[in-house]
Amino acid sequence: MDRRGPLCAGIDPHPALLSAWGLPDDVGGLERFCATAVEALAGQVAAFKPQSAFFERFGSRGIAVLERTVAEARAAGALVVLDVKRGDIGSTMSAYASAYLDKGAPLFSDAVTLSPYLGFGALRPALDLARASGCGVFVLALTSNPEGAGVQRATGGDGRQVAQAVLDGLAAENAGAAPLGSFGAVVGATLDEAGADLNVNGPLLAPGLGAQGATAADLPRVFGDALGNVLPAVGRDLLRHGPSPMALRAAAEREAEAFARAFATGA
Repeated sequence: MDRRGPLCAGIDPHPALLSAWGLPDDVGGLERFCATAVEALAGQVAAFKPQSAFFERFGSRGIAVLERTVAEARAAGALVVLDVKRGDIGSTMSAYASAYLDKGAPLFSDAVTLSPYLGFGALRPALDLARASGCGVFVLALTSNPEGAGVQRATGGDGRQVAQAVLDGLAAENAGAAPLGSFGAVVGATLDEAGADLNVNGPLLAPGLGAQGATAADLPRVFGDALGNVLPAVGRDLLRHGPSPMALRAAAEREAEAFARAFATGA
């Protein structure tokens, strides 16, 4: 982020975007879409966030495109946050961790998104493997969808909101790390306010920008003094400028500049 500016480019190959780019909604269209996005942006943005579901819908051939997309983006110097939102227990959680956080795995990424709603402690296999592999995780805490509040704002037996318990768990994982730990939270940019302590000494992935209605100007209000740790994610609002690589690069530069201004004025 320091070198390239604060922008995470979503890769969400949704049928409407493929169509807008003049591509068929099939594996061939998926491959051309992803190759163009990576070629245009991988040398410029801090990170990519491919949404696994849009690849999984094509079965094994779609997963093969995801493997190539992750590898090519990382080879070009961008970090890859693979958006899979996995969460389970025991050996199943260990298997999910191995799929994305083991250095020898075909889908090895710099970070993955995880769901903590089987209990934060159930994520232990992924947390431990991420630490051993030198990569990270982003755990859902306060998401951008309105339905999330019913679970995330609920109060647990110890009097804390569920989201705060997740954030506190991440802060414990990051204790003593400098300049930041690798265990981050997902906190939606669409929130009116966080209403929680976001100082987890780790990165904060902020979805909800662009198509979901939030803007760079909303970030200081939501994130407060944790603003400097925010990795803002923009997907459809950035990719709609394709398929021209030049237009994609120009749009990414505008987004990064808007975030840099918001960070400078809101810090």
